[in-house]
Amino acid sequence: MAEKNDYYETLGVSKSASKDEIKSAYRKLAKKYHPDNKETGNEAKFKEVQEAYDILYDDQKRRTYDQFGHAAFEQGAGGAGGGNPFSGFGFGDEGVDLGDIFSSFFGGGARRSSGGNAGPRKGNDSLLRVKVDFMDTILGRDIEIPVEVDEKCPRCNGTGAKDASSIKTCPHCNGKGYIRVQRRSLFGVVEQQEVCPECGGKGKIVTNKCPDCNGQGYIHKRKNVKVHILAGINNGQQIRVTGMGERGVNGGENGDLYVEIVVKPHKYFVREGNDIKLEIPLDFVDAILGTTIDVPTVYGDVQVTIPAGTQPNTVLRLKGQGVRDLRTGKPGDQYIKVIIQMPTSLSKDQKELLEKYKEKSKDQDNIFKKFSKLFKK
Repeated sequence: MAEKNDYYETLGVSKSASKDEIKSAYRKLAKKYHPDNKETGNEAKFKEVQEAYDILYDDQKRRTYDQFGHAAFEQGAGGAGGGNPFSGFGFGDEGVDLGDIFSSFFGGGARRSSGGNAGPRKGNDSLLRVKVDFMDTILGRDIEIPVEVDEKCPRCNGTGAKDASSIKTCPHCNGKGYIRVQRRSLFGVVEQQEVCPECGGKGKIVTNKCPDCNGQGYIHKRKNVKVHILAGINNGQQIRVTGMGERGVNGGENGDLYVEIVVKPHKYFVREGNDIKLEIPLDFVDAILGTTIDVPTVYGDVQVTIPAGTQPNTVLRLKGQGVRDLRTGKPGDQYIKVIIQMPTSLSKDQKELLEKYKEKSKDQDNIFKKFSKLFKK
């Protein structure tokens, strides 16, 4: 038998990984290697990932694996002869109380389960990142996004059977969906619960398949789903779309689809929290004399008075012109930064006017002279 890979390496996690990290790694790999994935599907890899997850996500199995490795879960473990590994410690092959053995190590019982749930189970959730225009996240709107989803076959209602008479109780597991098997391990003979190989854990078998879905119980569809972009939603936040995730198991409901918002940057507006920032150009004469201008906001133009003598890079606040908070509805503010524009060329008349201004101001020290005097004291 080929040597198995380390379960931690299979999932790509460290030995100190949390259960959430193990679950996250499993979902990514299971989706990648699932046989239904036409691009990267690999049945052998999928089974390897599934086996690693079954062991490492179960606290008791994980402790056993960390102590004894793969041997703890293989049939015939315990030496070349496949004998009881505890025979030298007073545990015989017959009459072994496995409950006492497991309790002494882990405080648990002897039976281990590796599946076998015949009931319906909800499918996994899915994640989809969608780029959305900046203004749509400020004002809100409905968008349509294309998705691929497995829906219950309307003809058989997810049973996969042509009609009700085509559904029979599985004779192999008597409708339980699982069977019990006994295997030898480091702890002696261990009774395990496994998914019934005949019905795949459903407890039922189908004698005549539904012609519409070929017995799958579901139909793969491509469809456009309407998603409401909430006014005020920010980059990285998610919207849940019920029932548009991965399909359920044994007739269970689909998981949910989480749409993660990726906001396209705006050419002029910049969002910081619930505030909006904007740089505006202003003629130097308007900055000197003062003026009234119409300033763009995310809700439309607002009239703003620029005070006389406004300096370069002055920041003015427009209260309530920011983004409305998702929870409270209270808006942020908009901050406008004044960028004063200096002319690069002047007409003859303009030069004469400035010369006259300079002449009238000659008795006053200009800004640079005032600055240079500081170094002469």
